[in-house]
Amino acid sequence: MNRVINRFMVVVISMIFTGIGASLALKAAVGVGAWDALSQSLSTVLNIKVGTFSMILNISCVVIQLLLLKKEFKINHILQIFVSILIGFVINFMFYDILSRITINSYFICISLLILSLVICAISVSIIMAIDFISFPLESCCMVIAKKTNKKFGFIRQAVDIISIIIAIGVAVIFNSSITVREGTVIGMIIFGPMLDLFMKLMMPGLKKLELVVD
Repeated sequence: MNRVINRFMVVVISMIFTGIGASLALKAAVGVGAWDALSQSLSTVLNIKVGTFSMILNISCVVIQLLLLKKEFKINHILQIFVSILIGFVINFMFYDILSRITINSYFICISLLILSLVICAISVSIIMAIDFISFPLESCCMVIAKKTNKKFGFIRQAVDIISIIIAIGVAVIFNSSITVREGTVIGMIIFGPMLDLFMKLMMPGLKKLELVVD
């Protein structure tokens, strides 16, 4: 039982840091990931806090899983709702209450902040993936869709990113709002995956030693 609690607590802490990392990327304002770009664009137009809209999108992913899985829908899927609310809350708190007090006028600092956010997210996500206790709603939803349609997970996940980018840019153009898909989006697409692989290799021995990873 203690092992389950420890795994849950580490995942929760990692989720919090994921939200912090996402907030730093939003503050850098040089482009965010496709899914976050969609949240930011639509939240701006609808005048809803970006973290709150992120909650809505992620919980929608859980609902889709419920509709597709039906009786196969388990408690791990339900816990994704908790994940959605937690990350959304952290993003709102960090972005609107903490980081809003800071003014950044240097493009170099913005890029540095983006890199820092990617590192924080890569470390946090690698821990969450290694422990494999609760998954992110979007990735889990894509996995379910992939299984139900006999498509590869990578294909579905990439399709979601492409659709998200198209909608984000479309919303920005139609409503004359700031474009959230920028150079930071490209940087993230290039370096996030390799960083994820690196940090998983580096931390896996330690996580196994702490008995947080189930073989």
